Amino acid sequence: MAFKSKDLSVLAYANGFTLWHYTSLDLAADIDTAGYFNDASDMVRVGDMVMANADTDGTPSAGIYLVNANSSGVVDIADMTQVGGTDTD
Repeated sequence: MAFKSKDLSVLAYANGFTLWHYTSLDLAADIDTAGYFNDASDMVRVGDMVMANADTDGTPSAGIYLVNANSSGVVDIADMTQVGGTDTD
């Protein structure tokens, strides 16, 4: 799939830092591919964090991504730091 700007929203902004939320049917590994957020390059900055819900139509995962590069319209985010753990029940 691909990035959908309608699924990216601001949760908080302070001191030049933005905390975003993003939800997607895409897998977490697809979301953290370099270039996935290129259409948002004019909004996200290096150091911003994106809280995400991924694979929402399959086996959902949630976590936090760090925007680690944004240059000449190319955005890269670090691999997701997963939130939550194994559900043993």
